[in-house]
Amino acid sequence: MRYGLIAGNGRFPLLALESARRMGHDITVVAIQEEAAREIETAAPGCHWVSLGELGKLIQILKREGITEVVMAGQVKHAKIFSSIRPDWRLMKLLATLPSKNTDGLIGGVVKILNNEGIHLRDSTVLLKPLLAIEGAMTRRRPDRAEAADIEYGRRVANALAGFDVGQSVVICERACVALEAMEGTDSMLRRAAALVNGRKLTLVKVARRREHMLFDVPVVGLGTIPVMLESGATTLAVEAGRTLMLDKEEMITAANEAHIAILGFGA
Repeated sequence: MRYGLIAGNGRFPLLALESARRMGHDITVVAIQEEAAREIETAAPGCHWVSLGELGKLIQILKREGITEVVMAGQVKHAKIFSSIRPDWRLMKLLATLPSKNTDGLIGGVVKILNNEGIHLRDSTVLLKPLLAIEGAMTRRRPDRAEAADIEYGRRVANALAGFDVGQSVVICERACVALEAMEGTDSMLRRAAALVNGRKLTLVKVARRREHMLFDVPVVGLGTIPVMLESGATTLAVEAGRTLMLDKEEMITAANEAHIAILGFGA
């Protein structure tokens, strides 16, 4: 199968590329200049660079390469979408028609334009199924009774927020919501929460948006999450099973075990 891979930041695009090769897929990468790591250029057999606002150039590249199936991999920071973007005429025209200029509205509009050009966006997880979180405890230590209560409360709060264009994570302490994720990202949210609770234990809960598809904005955790949790006093991580990517999954679980952090996957 031939795919186009639109690469954002982090290790997600590199892992998707490695996984695609193992599955025998032919991949052409279109990397976002403001986000993607330069190493993607050496890892990819074919790599093109576009700026965030160059929708027309993206379409030209995909059509020139004969690509009709595309996957988005890697984050594009919300703040950059709305502060750094310099739209070309194609994107400017789209922005003028959007009723709501949040991330869902913007990317949903891009998806429609790609479809009109015969280019179809596929689920972000299609190349990384083995890295999806599974249901149940993934670490040696399971959440204790107090942490389980925080997870249950955090799920209710996070799911209530999932319909809005904000982050996908909440931090809970003793069944109180200490912090909600916005544009700053999970790590900054954890540090902000730690400053508010005077050393008490925190629980981090992450959910997927309430959509049927997983075309973009898939929840992601990774090895780097563990030291930030340790620094901020977070003892438990709960994620939505089957809908959250765990980058460097085995290494992450090993690091969590060493830090006595519990990782739990829960059903929708």
